[in-house]
Amino acid sequence: MLVVDQLSLPGYEQVAVFTEAEASLEAIVAIHDTTLGPACGGTRIWPYASQEEALGDVLQLARAMTHKSAVAGLDLGGGKAVIIADSRSGLSEALLRAFGRCLNTLEGRFVTTADVGGTGRDMEIVNRESDHVVGLPVSQGGSGDSSIMSGLGLYVGMKACAKAVWGSDSLRGRRVAMQGFGKVGTQAARHLLDEGAHLVATALHESTLRKARSMGAEVVAPEEIYDVECDIFSPCALGGVINPDTIPRLTCRIVAGAANNQLATAADGEELHRLGILYAPDFVINAGGIINLSVEVGRSYDPDVARRKTERIYGVVEQVIQASRRHGMPTTWAANRLAEERLAAARSA
Repeated sequence: MLVVDQLSLPGYEQVAVFTEAEASLEAIVAIHDTTLGPACGGTRIWPYASQEEALGDVLQLARAMTHKSAVAGLDLGGGKAVIIADSRSGLSEALLRAFGRCLNTLEGRFVTTADVGGTGRDMEIVNRESDHVVGLPVSQGGSGDSSIMSGLGLYVGMKACAKAVWGSDSLRGRRVAMQGFGKVGTQAARHLLDEGAHLVATALHESTLRKARSMGAEVVAPEEIYDVECDIFSPCALGGVINPDTIPRLTCRIVAGAANNQLATAADGEELHRLGILYAPDFVINAGGIINLSVEVGRSYDPDVARRKTERIYGVVEQVIQASRRHGMPTTWAANRLAEERLAAARSA
Protein backbone atom coordinates (compact mmCIF):
# COMPACT_ATOMS: atom_id res chain seq x y z
CA MET A 1 0.00 0.00 0.00
CA LEU A 2 1.39 3.38 -1.07
CA VAL A 3 1.44 5.97 1.72
CA VAL A 4 2.02 9.64 0.96
CA ASP A 5 2.89 12.30 3.56
CA GLN A 6 2.86 15.92 2.38
CA LEU A 7 5.30 18.26 4.12
CA SER A 8 4.68 22.00 4.19
CA LEU A 9 8.04 23.73 3.86
CA PRO A 10 8.48 27.46 3.16
CA GLY A 11 9.87 28.17 -0.31
CA TYR A 12 8.85 24.82 -1.78
CA GLU A 13 5.69 24.19 -3.75
CA GLN A 14 5.38 20.56 -2.74
CA VAL A 15 7.40 18.04 -0.75
CA ALA A 16 6.06 14.49 -0.58
CA VAL A 17 7.34 11.45 1.31
CA PHE A 18 6.33 8.14 -0.30
CA THR A 19 6.46 4.77 1.43
CA GLU A 20 5.33 1.34 0.31
CA ALA A 21 6.28 -1.38 2.75
CA GLU A 22 5.60 -4.26 0.35
CA ALA A 23 8.23 -2.90 -2.08
CA SER A 24 10.60 -1.59 0.66
CA LEU A 25 10.24 1.86 -0.91
CA GLU A 26 11.00 5.06 0.96
CA ALA A 27 11.32 8.10 -1.29
CA ILE A 28 11.06 11.88 -1.13
CA VAL A 29 10.17 14.19 -4.01
CA ALA A 30 10.75 17.93 -3.62
CA ILE A 31 9.20 20.35 -6.11
CA HIS A 32 10.83 23.71 -5.53
CA ASP A 33 9.39 25.93 -8.28
CA THR A 34 7.35 25.43 -11.45
CA THR A 35 7.15 29.06 -12.58
CA LEU A 36 9.00 28.33 -15.83
CA GLY A 37 7.58 24.86 -16.46
CA PRO A 38 7.35 21.37 -14.96
CA ALA A 39 9.97 20.60 -12.35
CA CYS A 40 12.74 18.41 -13.72
CA GLY A 41 15.51 16.73 -11.77
CA GLY A 42 17.19 13.40 -11.23
CA THR A 43 16.35 10.65 -8.79
CA ARG A 44 19.24 10.01 -6.43
CA ILE A 45 19.41 6.53 -4.89
CA TRP A 46 21.48 6.56 -1.74
CA PRO A 47 21.63 4.76 1.65
CA TYR A 48 21.00 7.86 3.76
CA ALA A 49 21.46 7.38 7.48
CA SER A 50 18.06 8.91 8.20
CA GLN A 51 15.02 10.41 6.54
CA GLU A 52 16.10 13.80 7.88
CA GLU A 53 19.44 13.52 6.04
CA ALA A 54 17.65 12.54 2.84
CA LEU A 55 15.24 15.44 3.20
CA GLY A 56 18.06 17.95 3.62
CA ASP A 57 19.76 16.64 0.49
CA VAL A 58 16.67 16.63 -1.70
CA LEU A 59 15.67 20.15 -0.65
CA GLN A 60 19.08 21.60 -1.48
CA LEU A 61 19.26 19.78 -4.79
CA ALA A 62 15.73 20.79 -5.84
CA ARG A 63 16.40 24.47 -5.25
CA ALA A 64 19.63 24.23 -7.26
CA MET A 65 17.69 22.70 -10.16
CA THR A 66 15.37 25.72 -10.24
CA HIS A 67 18.32 28.07 -10.58
CA LYS A 68 20.11 25.76 -13.02
CA SER A 69 17.19 25.70 -15.44
CA ALA A 70 16.48 29.42 -15.01
CA VAL A 71 20.07 30.52 -15.72
CA ALA A 72 20.28 28.14 -18.68
CA GLY A 73 17.19 29.73 -20.19
CA LEU A 74 15.10 26.54 -20.06
CA ASP A 75 11.33 26.32 -19.72
CA LEU A 76 11.65 23.96 -16.78
CA GLY A 77 11.26 24.29 -13.05
CA GLY A 78 13.30 22.75 -10.29
CA GLY A 79 12.76 19.51 -8.44
CA LYS A 80 14.57 16.44 -7.20
CA ALA A 81 13.84 12.98 -5.87
CA VAL A 82 15.70 10.65 -3.56
CA ILE A 83 15.16 6.99 -2.83
CA ILE A 84 16.58 5.79 0.46
CA ALA A 85 18.26 2.55 -0.61
CA ASP A 86 21.67 1.08 -1.40
CA SER A 87 21.80 0.45 -5.14
CA ARG A 88 25.01 -1.56 -4.72
CA SER A 89 23.03 -4.37 -3.12
CA GLY A 90 20.53 -4.34 -5.96
CA LEU A 91 17.18 -2.66 -6.50
CA SER A 92 14.08 -4.77 -6.93
CA GLU A 93 11.73 -4.27 -9.85
CA ALA A 94 8.92 -3.91 -7.31
CA LEU A 95 10.66 -0.93 -5.66
CA LEU A 96 11.29 0.85 -8.96
CA ARG A 97 7.76 0.22 -10.20
CA ALA A 98 6.38 1.54 -6.91
CA PHE A 99 8.41 4.70 -7.39
CA GLY A 100 6.89 5.07 -10.86
CA ARG A 101 3.44 5.01 -9.28
CA CYS A 102 4.60 7.74 -6.90
CA LEU A 103 5.48 9.94 -9.86
CA ASN A 104 2.00 9.48 -11.29
CA THR A 105 0.43 11.02 -8.20
CA LEU A 106 2.25 14.27 -9.02
CA GLU A 107 0.36 14.47 -12.34
CA GLY A 108 3.28 15.62 -14.49
CA ARG A 109 4.45 18.44 -12.23
CA PHE A 110 7.73 16.56 -11.75
CA VAL A 111 9.72 14.77 -14.46
CA THR A 112 12.76 12.71 -13.52
CA THR A 113 15.77 10.83 -14.83
CA ALA A 114 18.69 8.78 -13.47
CA ASP A 115 21.04 10.37 -10.95
CA VAL A 116 23.73 9.23 -8.50
CA GLY A 117 23.16 5.62 -7.52
CA GLY A 118 20.78 4.91 -10.38
CA THR A 119 21.10 3.79 -13.97
CA GLY A 120 19.26 4.23 -17.21
CA ARG A 121 18.07 0.64 -16.83
CA ASP A 122 16.47 1.58 -13.49
CA MET A 123 14.60 4.41 -15.19
CA GLU A 124 13.38 2.06 -17.90
CA ILE A 125 11.69 0.01 -15.17
CA VAL A 126 10.22 3.15 -13.57
CA ASN A 127 8.93 4.07 -17.04
CA ARG A 128 6.84 0.88 -17.12
CA GLU A 129 4.61 2.54 -14.52
CA SER A 130 5.04 6.22 -15.34
CA ASP A 131 5.42 8.39 -18.42
CA HIS A 132 7.08 11.12 -16.34
CA VAL A 133 10.60 9.82 -17.06
CA VAL A 134 13.20 11.31 -19.41
CA GLY A 135 16.73 10.34 -20.34
CA LEU A 136 15.59 7.01 -21.74
CA PRO A 137 17.65 5.25 -24.43
CA VAL A 138 17.67 6.78 -27.89
CA SER A 139 16.16 3.52 -29.17
CA GLN A 140 13.09 4.34 -27.09
CA GLY A 141 12.86 7.92 -28.31
CA GLY A 142 14.79 9.37 -25.37
CA SER A 143 17.90 11.52 -25.18
CA GLY A 144 20.20 8.74 -24.02
CA ASP A 145 23.45 9.36 -22.16
CA SER A 146 23.34 12.89 -20.71
CA SER A 147 27.05 12.77 -19.76
CA ILE A 148 27.97 13.61 -23.36
CA MET A 149 26.37 17.06 -23.15
CA SER A 150 27.38 17.51 -19.51
CA GLY A 151 31.02 17.00 -20.50
CA LEU A 152 30.68 19.36 -23.44
CA GLY A 153 29.11 22.03 -21.23
CA LEU A 154 31.92 21.72 -18.70
CA TYR A 155 34.49 22.10 -21.46
CA VAL A 156 32.96 25.21 -23.07
CA GLY A 157 32.42 26.71 -19.62
CA MET A 158 36.12 26.26 -18.86
CA LYS A 159 36.94 28.05 -22.10
CA ALA A 160 34.75 31.02 -21.11
CA CYS A 161 36.55 31.18 -17.75
CA ALA A 162 39.94 31.02 -19.48
CA LYS A 163 39.01 33.95 -21.68
CA ALA A 164 38.05 36.01 -18.63
CA VAL A 165 41.27 35.18 -16.77
CA TRP A 166 43.91 35.03 -19.49
CA GLY A 167 42.32 36.96 -22.37
CA SER A 168 42.07 33.88 -24.61
CA ASP A 169 39.77 30.91 -24.42
CA SER A 170 42.43 28.53 -25.68
CA LEU A 171 43.16 25.69 -23.27
CA ARG A 172 46.21 24.44 -25.15
CA GLY A 173 49.02 23.94 -22.64
CA ARG A 174 46.76 24.67 -19.66
CA ARG A 175 47.06 22.25 -16.77
CA VAL A 176 43.73 20.91 -15.49
CA ALA A 177 43.47 18.93 -12.25
CA MET A 178 40.32 16.80 -12.41
CA GLN A 179 38.98 15.29 -9.20
CA GLY A 180 36.87 12.33 -10.23
CA PHE A 181 36.91 10.67 -13.61
CA GLY A 182 33.42 9.34 -14.11
CA LYS A 183 31.27 9.59 -17.21
CA VAL A 184 31.08 13.40 -17.28
CA GLY A 185 34.76 13.85 -16.47
CA THR A 186 35.68 11.40 -19.21
CA GLN A 187 33.63 13.29 -21.79
CA ALA A 188 35.17 16.63 -20.79
CA ALA A 189 38.64 15.09 -20.77
CA ARG A 190 38.28 14.08 -24.42
CA HIS A 191 37.66 17.71 -25.42
CA LEU A 192 40.49 18.99 -23.20
CA LEU A 193 43.05 16.51 -24.48
CA ASP A 194 42.01 17.08 -28.09
CA GLU A 195 42.73 20.78 -27.62
CA GLY A 196 46.13 20.12 -26.13
CA ALA A 197 45.46 20.69 -22.43
CA HIS A 198 47.51 18.74 -19.90
CA LEU A 199 45.25 16.68 -17.66
CA VAL A 200 45.99 15.44 -14.14
CA ALA A 201 43.29 13.14 -12.80
CA THR A 202 42.38 11.20 -9.71
CA ALA A 203 39.65 8.74 -8.76
CA LEU A 204 38.93 6.22 -6.03
CA HIS A 205 39.04 3.08 -8.15
CA GLU A 206 42.08 1.68 -9.95
CA SER A 207 40.00 0.71 -12.99
CA THR A 208 39.02 4.36 -13.42
CA LEU A 209 42.61 5.48 -13.08
CA ARG A 210 43.65 2.98 -15.75
CA LYS A 211 41.08 4.54 -18.07
CA ALA A 212 42.48 8.02 -17.37
CA ARG A 213 46.04 6.83 -18.09
CA SER A 214 44.95 5.19 -21.33
CA MET A 215 43.54 8.52 -22.51
CA GLY A 216 46.81 10.30 -21.80
CA ALA A 217 46.16 11.82 -18.38
CA GLU A 218 48.67 11.97 -15.56
CA VAL A 219 47.31 10.24 -12.44
CA VAL A 220 47.77 11.13 -8.76
CA ALA A 221 46.39 9.75 -5.51
CA PRO A 222 43.04 11.21 -4.35
CA GLU A 223 44.55 13.04 -1.38
CA GLU A 224 47.15 14.72 -3.63
CA ILE A 225 44.82 16.36 -6.15
CA TYR A 226 44.38 19.60 -4.18
CA ASP A 227 48.15 20.19 -4.18
CA VAL A 228 48.66 19.74 -7.92
CA GLU A 229 50.15 22.79 -9.61
CA CYS A 230 47.45 23.67 -12.12
CA ASP A 231 45.61 26.42 -13.97
CA ILE A 232 42.14 24.92 -13.48
CA PHE A 233 40.90 22.77 -10.61
CA SER A 234 37.90 20.70 -11.71
CA PRO A 235 35.79 18.94 -9.04
CA CYS A 236 33.86 16.21 -10.85
CA ALA A 237 32.99 13.87 -7.99
CA LEU A 238 31.50 14.69 -4.59
CA GLY A 239 30.15 17.98 -3.30
CA GLY A 240 31.55 20.10 -0.47
CA VAL A 241 35.15 19.70 -1.63
CA ILE A 242 35.81 23.45 -1.75
CA ASN A 243 36.08 24.32 1.93
CA PRO A 244 38.39 26.01 4.48
CA ASP A 245 40.66 22.96 4.55
CA THR A 246 41.15 22.66 0.79
CA ILE A 247 41.10 26.26 -0.43
CA PRO A 248 44.56 27.11 1.02
CA ARG A 249 46.01 24.15 -0.91
CA LEU A 250 44.78 25.32 -4.33
CA THR A 251 47.24 26.92 -6.76
CA CYS A 252 44.77 27.41 -9.61
CA ARG A 253 43.27 30.56 -11.10
CA ILE A 254 39.95 28.86 -11.96
CA VAL A 255 37.67 26.34 -10.23
CA ALA A 256 35.34 24.77 -12.79
CA GLY A 257 33.89 21.30 -12.36
CA ALA A 258 30.85 19.12 -12.94
CA ALA A 259 30.10 18.10 -9.35
CA ASN A 260 26.98 19.44 -7.63
CA ASN A 261 27.28 21.62 -4.52
CA GLN A 262 31.05 22.00 -4.79
CA LEU A 263 31.18 24.71 -2.14
CA ALA A 264 30.80 23.46 1.42
CA THR A 265 29.18 26.79 2.35
CA ALA A 266 28.42 30.10 0.65
CA ALA A 267 31.36 31.58 2.55
CA ASP A 268 33.72 29.39 0.54
CA GLY A 269 32.58 31.06 -2.66
CA GLU A 270 33.23 34.42 -1.05
CA GLU A 271 36.73 33.28 -0.07
CA LEU A 272 37.53 32.20 -3.64
CA HIS A 273 36.37 35.62 -4.82
CA ARG A 274 38.56 37.35 -2.22
CA LEU A 275 41.59 35.33 -3.34
CA GLY A 276 41.02 36.16 -7.00
CA ILE A 277 40.18 32.58 -7.97
CA LEU A 278 37.41 32.54 -10.56
CA TYR A 279 34.70 30.07 -9.61
CA ALA A 280 32.28 28.82 -12.27
CA PRO A 281 29.08 28.16 -10.27
CA ASP A 282 28.35 24.46 -10.51
CA PHE A 283 24.70 24.85 -11.44
CA VAL A 284 25.72 27.01 -14.39
CA ILE A 285 28.61 25.03 -15.84
CA ASN A 286 27.16 21.56 -15.29
CA ALA A 287 23.80 22.34 -16.91
CA GLY A 288 24.52 20.25 -20.02
CA GLY A 289 22.61 17.30 -18.61
CA ILE A 290 19.39 19.19 -17.91
CA ILE A 291 19.72 21.00 -21.24
CA ASN A 292 19.94 17.64 -22.97
CA LEU A 293 16.82 16.44 -21.16
CA SER A 294 14.92 19.64 -21.93
CA VAL A 295 15.17 18.85 -25.64
CA GLU A 296 13.32 15.61 -24.94
CA VAL A 297 10.50 17.02 -22.79
CA GLY A 298 7.30 17.28 -24.81
CA ARG A 299 8.94 16.68 -28.20
CA SER A 300 11.11 14.33 -30.25
CA TYR A 301 14.75 14.45 -29.19
CA ASP A 302 17.18 16.14 -31.59
CA PRO A 303 20.90 15.76 -30.69
CA ASP A 304 21.90 18.73 -32.86
CA VAL A 305 19.52 21.01 -30.97
CA ALA A 306 20.87 19.65 -27.68
CA ARG A 307 24.45 20.37 -28.74
CA ARG A 308 23.69 23.93 -29.86
CA LYS A 309 21.86 24.68 -26.62
CA THR A 310 24.65 23.16 -24.53
CA GLU A 311 27.29 25.25 -26.28
CA ARG A 312 25.43 28.34 -25.07
CA ILE A 313 26.83 27.61 -21.59
CA TYR A 314 29.89 29.52 -22.82
CA GLY A 315 27.83 32.70 -23.10
CA VAL A 316 25.99 32.11 -19.83
CA VAL A 317 29.28 31.72 -17.95
CA GLU A 318 30.50 34.95 -19.58
CA GLN A 319 27.32 36.69 -18.46
CA VAL A 320 27.79 35.50 -14.87
CA ILE A 321 31.42 36.66 -14.81
CA GLN A 322 30.50 40.06 -16.22
CA ALA A 323 27.77 40.51 -13.60
CA SER A 324 30.18 39.44 -10.87
CA ARG A 325 32.76 42.01 -11.95
CA ARG A 326 30.21 44.75 -12.56
CA HIS A 327 28.72 44.46 -9.07
CA GLY A 328 31.89 43.36 -7.26
CA MET A 329 30.27 40.19 -5.99
CA PRO A 330 31.17 36.48 -5.99
CA THR A 331 30.10 34.59 -9.09
CA THR A 332 27.73 32.45 -7.01
CA TRP A 333 25.81 35.57 -6.00
CA ALA A 334 25.79 36.82 -9.58
CA ALA A 335 24.44 33.52 -10.92
CA ASN A 336 21.71 33.33 -8.30
CA ARG A 337 20.78 36.93 -9.05
CA LEU A 338 20.42 36.18 -12.77
CA ALA A 339 18.23 33.17 -11.96
CA GLU A 340 15.99 35.13 -9.62
CA GLU A 341 15.64 37.94 -12.16
CA ARG A 342 14.38 35.49 -14.78
CA LEU A 343 11.98 33.89 -12.31
CA ALA A 344 10.68 37.29 -11.19
CA ALA A 345 10.11 38.36 -14.80
CA ALA A 346 8.17 35.15 -15.48
CA ARG A 347 6.05 35.58 -12.36
CA SER A 348 5.18 39.16 -13.22
CA ALA A 349 4.21 38.11 -16.74
